Order: sequence, then C-alpha cells, then structure tokens
Amino acid sequence: MLDTALRYTMLTRDMDKTIERTSKDPIVDRETQYYQENIRSIKSIDDFMDNDRIYRYAMKAMGLEDMIYAKGLVRDVLEQGITDPTSYANRLQDKRYKELATAFNFETYGSTATSFDRAQQDVVDAYVLQTLELNEGQDNEGVRLALYFKRKAPELTNTYEILADQALYAVVRTAIGMPEAMVGGDVDAQAKYIESRLDLEILKDPEELDKFLTKFTNLYDVQNNISIAPTLSLFQNNGSGVNPDVLLKVNSLKFGG
Repeated sequence: MLDTALRYTMLTRDMDKTIERTSKDPIVDRETQYYQENIRSIKSIDDFMDNDRIYRYAMKAMGLEDMIYAKGLVRDVLEQGITDPTSYANRLQDKRYKELATAFNFETYGSTATSFDRAQQDVVDAYVLQTLELNEGQDNEGVRLALYFKRKAPELTNTYEILADQALYAVVRTAIGMPEAMVGGDVDAQAKYIESRLDLEILKDPEELDKFLTKFTNLYDVQNNISIAPTLSLFQNNGSGVNPDVLLKVNSLKFGG
C-alpha cells in the first residue's frame, strides 16, 4: 500500500484524469447513464422519492448515502425548500441537506426543478467525486479524508461546520494536534481551540489548502497503522469522534457559530 501522502499526491496531480478514470468505471457509467436519461422525467417530489435509482444516485452525490433510509426527513427537506430561513435545510448546520434542496428545488420551481444543470450535470459530477472518495477509502481512509476535505474546505464559514462533520473534524484534529482529552467535550471549547490554530480563510487559497493537507497526510501516516483496514465509520452515523449528542446539538441548535 502506498502511503497516504504519496497516494493523495498521485490522485490530485491531475484531477481531471483521475475523475475521468472514475467516471468510466462500468458501474458508475451505467448508473450515470440511467440518471441522465431519466432525470428530466422527474417532475415532483413523489417522482423523485419513488424512483429508487434516481433517489439513490442523488443521495450518494450529495454525500447522504448513509441517510437513504430516512425518506421522511428527506421529503421534509425537499418540501420546505430553501426560501424560508426557518426551513429544515436552512436550520441544519449540515450543509448537505441544503445542497440537496438546492439541487432539487421543487419548492420553488415545481415540475421544472430537474431541468437545470444543478439537478443534471452538477449532480453527475458530485456522484463521480463521491465514488472516487469511497473507492480510495477502501484502501486508505486517510486518502479519502484528504480528498473530502479538499472538496469541502473552501466552503467552510465557521468552525461549527467542522464539528458537525466527523470527516472534516478528523482531518482538523490530526492536522492541528487537538488533545484527545478535548474530543467529545464541550462544543464551544473545541470551536475556540480550532479557531486558535486554524484560520478558515486560508483554506480558500488552493496553495494554503495543499500545505494544510500535506501536513495532514504526513501526520496521518505517522499516527495510524495504514495496514489496518480503513475505518469507514467516520462517514457514518456510528463513527467515532464527536459523540452523537454533541453532533445533534450542533446540527439542531447552531445557526452559524
């Protein structure tokens, strides 16, 4: 197995080629063709929820594959949309739900919601990236974490978004050397600690983001025995990191830090 830093560098040196290779995987290509051929026929939330292949494709693209079962929540998110500041999508600190409601904005556009690029090519692009990250995570969780962080970090606006996302949280914890004693503790104390050691604005600079991820990948290899099977639970509800009660508090009560 290649070390985390080397594998990450190989993948990101020419991301266009890496993404192209992933898109040509037979399974990815088959599901993408089905999505592209059928998404325009989805005219309502009912259509979206009832077409299992479309629904699963979209949920995976939004990084919500582990929430496919939660159709009641997903329906509420889509029905309430993004116009009302108090809607589910706008209240939840987890931005994935707002991304879903934005891509499939039936609340605003009704039957024409899937006619826009954000419900078509943008979803396809996101699906391919999600698949790349998942595939890499099968061999090395550190590579998956780095790829995910590279994709999401420029969008971060406050540290509570990091605390609400176990994968982002794992990268930051490693890179800044957060003491284990703080993990799972007071949310505000953790936020202040992160803010004292990481300026989120620098992550919007590609060069600074690369430096940060170089630090992470090197520290990850030092701190982890990468020959052990990767721990995919960082991206699932039962993962380690911030305890579930803390995540619930962040997702439900924080509106921007």
